[in-house]
Amino acid sequence: MPDMTAAIAPPHGAHHIPPDAHGRNFYAIDRQFQDLMSLYMEPGLRTQITPHFERLGELAGNRLDELATIADKHPPVLQPRDRFGRDEDWIDYHPAYREMEKIAFEEFGMHAMTHRPGVLGLSEPAHPLIKYGITYLFVQGEFGLMCPVSVSDTSNFVIKRFGSAPLKKLLLDRLLSQDPATMLKGTQFMTEKAGGSDVGALETEAERIGIGPDGIERWKLYGQKWFCSHADADVAVLLARPRGAPAGTKGLGMFAMPRRLEDGSRNGYRIVRLKDKLGTRSMASGEIVMDGAVAYLVGDVTQGFKQMMEQVNLSRLSHGVRAASMMRRCLNEAMVVAHSRRAFGKAIGEYPLLRRQLMKIMLPTEQALSMYAFSADAMGRANKGDKQAADLLRILTPVYKFRACRDNIPVASHTLEVRGGLGYIEEWVTARLVRDAQIGTLWEGTSNINALDVVQRAVGKVGGHKTLTAALKDKYERSGALPGQYKGLLGSTLDRVERFVEAVAADPKQEKRCRLAAGALYHATTAALLAWEGATLGAQGGDARRLLLSRLVIEHRLAPQDPLSLAESSWEQEAMDLLLQDKPVPLAKATSLVG
Repeated sequence: MPDMTAAIAPPHGAHHIPPDAHGRNFYAIDRQFQDLMSLYMEPGLRTQITPHFERLGELAGNRLDELATIADKHPPVLQPRDRFGRDEDWIDYHPAYREMEKIAFEEFGMHAMTHRPGVLGLSEPAHPLIKYGITYLFVQGEFGLMCPVSVSDTSNFVIKRFGSAPLKKLLLDRLLSQDPATMLKGTQFMTEKAGGSDVGALETEAERIGIGPDGIERWKLYGQKWFCSHADADVAVLLARPRGAPAGTKGLGMFAMPRRLEDGSRNGYRIVRLKDKLGTRSMASGEIVMDGAVAYLVGDVTQGFKQMMEQVNLSRLSHGVRAASMMRRCLNEAMVVAHSRRAFGKAIGEYPLLRRQLMKIMLPTEQALSMYAFSADAMGRANKGDKQAADLLRILTPVYKFRACRDNIPVASHTLEVRGGLGYIEEWVTARLVRDAQIGTLWEGTSNINALDVVQRAVGKVGGHKTLTAALKDKYERSGALPGQYKGLLGSTLDRVERFVEAVAADPKQEKRCRLAAGALYHATTAALLAWEGATLGAQGGDARRLLLSRLVIEHRLAPQDPLSLAESSWEQEAMDLLLQDKPVPLAKATSLVG
């Protein structure tokens, strides 16, 4: 008798489970990123860098994604002593993490590309659009390692900018190397038990040793650092108070503390434990105790805090880009599920509530992408000495970091919910995206700190909002593709936001509204950018969908709403239909809906 078991066995049902975005090329499927590069990047440079974007997009969607999953499940382990009982503390990493390091540091030179020519075959240091474009693609596969990459990049920046010639001679070539045999990786240790946001409260002390025969001024450090990401970096840039210096931030100096001294011996500090973190599990964060650790003075000993803030601003911009990247991964995941998962006889992406949820993922994702391109472009011009661009970047950076990192959290949660119960299971990337999203509102200043920086300093002290408004109006008002009526709406929106943030900045009693003001600046900025981008791309015969997104930002982020109104907007429903299709939106159609 034939075995009938196979014939009558019920199906296992695996075909009902929707796939994820793994296996795709994250550059090739991202038409919005490609479109913005065509607008912001010089054509010759874009031609040169596109093969690298394509290669990293393939890695991010495949091997890097696989490695990130493994490293997340096998976090680093601190070994405090060797077998002889010596305090030779070191950290063991899973091979998956080491392979990701190789991709980031050795293959793509992410820590060095803006500091020297030669990385990725570039004849000069990489434009910020390239560096942050590489970041944007990399983070869609792995987020945790971007902390060591970013703090290495910013350590290189402060040592290159403020270090003495002898200090640069000692460290810089190795910090900028892609050769694992000579490479040094950097970090910054800021937080102490006495102060995180309140940097002036830190208790680490510095005692001057003197200037050595090599011309480097050395100090000894005593104290503890409470949250040290990339805990075993080769060189840590940190703040300490020279003995006898005044209290507060004015008394702080900046120092570069090597893990090993020039003779190869261990420096006088220990990693006493690693943090058991909610997210970024692949990367080691720990606690450091310094007991006479030798450190090199960086710059003016009375200007340490001011110097460190330049590094902080670079890190804040990186955080905004990382949030844009994670939101893009979320959108890709949500769209795959929406098209693949069926319930009650049809794809779940056809149901009104799910479609609305997809828009709650899409809109902040595209806002953050526009902010990346605009901010990186401004940085590129500022690096060439453009004072107006530098002033623009000053306000863009905290505005971007504040809102994009906050948006990343609900976007990740929405994406988890779109997948349903499986989204909560660690076999799927959504659980990791939800965990990792939380850190963006903490690193380099909480939401409150960044909002205060935007309103009280960038607006209140230097009038940065006027620089921003002028730059935006200069951009979209020149467009012949934008309807005049919509230009008027953009202008009146920007003017209303400008008046509001000025009022908040002028009145100390309105400090409680600083977050609202910073968010309003972000939304008004992205509405203007999206409008210009969509109109320009549409006029070139491309996709004008970003113009529709601009109108949605104004309607849902800046216009008064009655949450209990049953009134519906026909234009919005039609816009949603267009945005959820994988087809370019013609300019004529977009302008007819927003005009």
